[in-house]
Amino acid sequence: MNVAAYDIGLQGLDSLEGVDALCLFVGEDDRPLPGSAGFVDWRLCGALSRVLQSGFFVGAQGDSLLLPADGRFPVPRIFVVGLGRRKGLDASSLGEALANAGQVLARAKVEGVALEIPGTGALDEAARAASLTDKFIPAFKGGKKVAVLADKDLARRLPGRKG
Repeated sequence: MNVAAYDIGLQGLDSLEGVDALCLFVGEDDRPLPGSAGFVDWRLCGALSRVLQSGFFVGAQGDSLLLPADGRFPVPRIFVVGLGRRKGLDASSLGEALANAGQVLARAKVEGVALEIPGTGALDEAARAASLTDKFIPAFKGGKKVAVLADKDLARRLPGRKG
């Protein structure tokens, strides 16, 4: 599987290539939305925040949501996966969320996905990279490309990285 790294932010999101979906992770206690989820919400004029405020999706572990990108990103679909409480995020709960996301994306026949691995500041880069390798990639059956939105320290630790 091809793994590529992109910078976190609008420039990184706008430069995505070879992926047909974006996967965001949102915690129950993520207000305001951090990282890529915040950038996407801003570009979608608060659409994700409105869904959260309505209570339709709350970010609980196992929750998932599909949003159209409406031409605002170089991907047609945005999947949002619940993390549970971000403040309690550990390697085990991160692995569970990544495995769940991989399964959701595989069922949706996604071939290439961009995602930001949660846990910045709470987990070290080695644990975050291991969760991608050990939990997400095996669950993302049929996937050909994973574009990770990451800082430079995490990007260096990604497996089989190309690009």
